[in-house]
Amino acid sequence: MHTEEIRYEADGMAAVGFLALPDGADKRPGVLVCHEGPGIDDNAKGRARRIAEELGYVAFALDYIGDGKRLTDLEQTMARLGPLMGDPLKIRALGQAGLDVLTAQERVDTARLAAIGFCFGGTMSLELARGGADLKAVVGFHSGLATARPEDAGQIKGKVLALIGTEDPLVPPDQRVAFEQEMRAGGVDWRLNLYGGAAHSFTNPAASELGVPGIEYHEPTDRRSWGAMLDLFDETLA
Repeated sequence: MHTEEIRYEADGMAAVGFLALPDGADKRPGVLVCHEGPGIDDNAKGRARRIAEELGYVAFALDYIGDGKRLTDLEQTMARLGPLMGDPLKIRALGQAGLDVLTAQERVDTARLAAIGFCFGGTMSLELARGGADLKAVVGFHSGLATARPEDAGQIKGKVLALIGTEDPLVPPDQRVAFEQEMRAGGVDWRLNLYGGAAHSFTNPAASELGVPGIEYHEPTDRRSWGAMLDLFDETLA
């Protein structure tokens, strides 16, 4: 497997993403990986590596914070993400810049693309789909489900999987209900998996170090949700 950092421009911002290439020279499916709110980290890069090593797909972890940096506290993170939350078109532009890097790789089969994301990165993956990106599969791990443009769900081309912990304070039941209504109205092929006992950031082993209630790693849900993603990939990318 080959890995490298790629510098690129994302909606006027300098960004540094992470590419993971499987061995070989043939065309492979491509997967865009969208990191959690604070920035691109070992977890996002590790997911890209796993996708390349275990599945043999090309994976690119984008950067929507800028310069490949990681914000150090919740206040900084919210200051960065707050303006984005009500601006789906901006979110889509940042995601599309990363998707453009992925599809520019000569090993990528552009007819077999997926986007996955964690926390706000899951929101970004969903917004890319709502914007009509040609994605066969979209996966949001502990993803924000709300959008300011629910009517755009009708533009979703691929299959959607949202993976949410029942104890996630950032994705309450009313947000899940609204997402269900949005997906149904848009005629989307979708599924929503709920995991009992899991809070926010259940995929990130470092989450519990923050000491923030409702944000913690949950190994069983990490494992089970990854398996659900693999099932969807078998259905859409294999």
